[in-house]
Amino acid sequence: MRLSRGVPLVAAALVSAAFMCPVPAGAAEGGGSGQGHGGHCVHQERVRVPGAAFQQAACLPDLTTAGLAGTPYTDTADQAGLTALGTRTPSGVPGVQIDGYFPDSSHFNTTHGWNHDAQFVIRLPDHWNGGLVVTGAPGTRKQYATDKAISDQILAQGYAYAATDKGNSGADFYRDGARPGDAVAEWNTRTTQLTRAAKRAVAQRYGHAPRRTYMTGISNGGYLTRWQLEHHPELYDGGVDWEGALWTADGPSLLTSLPTAVARTLGSADDADMYAAGFARGSEFLWPYHEHAYWGVTQKIYRAEFDPGYDAACPGPSAGTTAEQILAPCPSDATYDYVSRPASVHRAVARVGLTGRIGKPLITLHGDLDALLPKAADSDVYARMVDASGRGALHRYYTIQGGTHVDGLYDTYPDRLRPILPCYRSAFDALVSWVERGVRPPADRTVGRPASGDVVDSCSLGADTPGR
Repeated sequence: MRLSRGVPLVAAALVSAAFMCPVPAGAAEGGGSGQGHGGHCVHQERVRVPGAAFQQAACLPDLTTAGLAGTPYTDTADQAGLTALGTRTPSGVPGVQIDGYFPDSSHFNTTHGWNHDAQFVIRLPDHWNGGLVVTGAPGTRKQYATDKAISDQILAQGYAYAATDKGNSGADFYRDGARPGDAVAEWNTRTTQLTRAAKRAVAQRYGHAPRRTYMTGISNGGYLTRWQLEHHPELYDGGVDWEGALWTADGPSLLTSLPTAVARTLGSADDADMYAAGFARGSEFLWPYHEHAYWGVTQKIYRAEFDPGYDAACPGPSAGTTAEQILAPCPSDATYDYVSRPASVHRAVARVGLTGRIGKPLITLHGDLDALLPKAADSDVYARMVDASGRGALHRYYTIQGGTHVDGLYDTYPDRLRPILPCYRSAFDALVSWVERGVRPPADRTVGRPASGDVVDSCSLGADTPGR
């Protein structure tokens, strides 16, 4: 399906409520002995996720999306648009999957019919390489969102895998918490919580703690990666940040760039205003899609999270119940000026703000045609923050020529875009070599879009133009 037709894929991810049946009792029990499916899943029965209010384990013949599609153990609808259609993913990774949730008072996540937030998934492959990879959901998605983009490859390499829904999800996530910024602050808390719990679950399953733990993620998951390496470097050995969202108390952030995009949608801003806000020249062909699928909803729900007093009636108590309502912009956002907002708003953002003071190696990737989080107002700024904090030696930054915010758009514009996923996979391998073998990754550079050849499943970081 071409993304320019029908309901935008981001809308499907935002409003879908695909029914997820409870895990069958027999699968949850794993045969009772922990030796189901031909003798694998050893020690399944002794794995207990510390702090979980509920968990259920399943001994499965394949933990990848190839084996899980159509089952309650993944949610392909929540993965919509994140990968190109032709993306090759591995399969045939047997092991244990643990689904559950931590204590929480909110109920946005309806997966499995639990109607309970702080849901997580932990996957423990039979053939373990001694490592653990942790991630948080991108956007307002849930714990299975990056199964195809991240989990499949990670599992095939032998890593244990853990993902969180961040403690709240969906377009109404901003309703969680008692004060502005609480919902986003919970994202960080839940990621730290899951990392600690997953490490102990891994130790129970395999007999010792992971030798290496890596943090990674897309968009909001990239933000979580940055924040975790700044605040809890003791938990990780490194991370890969795929176009992480930037939050700083005085800007920039999406609240300083998206109002211009909303104004353009409503006819009160022109192309020059967009360039001044950080949107890249050459990305104009993507703007009509983003007008309908991203700009309005993203601005209004994050503005409601940090600045609910600006327009109490829009989005109000809900962003909407239909795709049209959810995606519609608030007219008031066309004139939103974050800089002039009260100090209380800036303090709310500061609570979740980034500093650049990473404590472990980090690789950042960002597409030069990102039309949601333009890199000039995001990762370019974060790279400078890392340098200014004296941590530049721990950071590598790769601009992906032809990359945009979601790889699914490649299928509509294969002559202009390239998926970032293969570059992400190369970056993860480069991080592992950096951390475990002391092989320093290529210098900061722009990774060019080749004129021919495979861009869906191949990407070399060691090509093209050095320097920021």
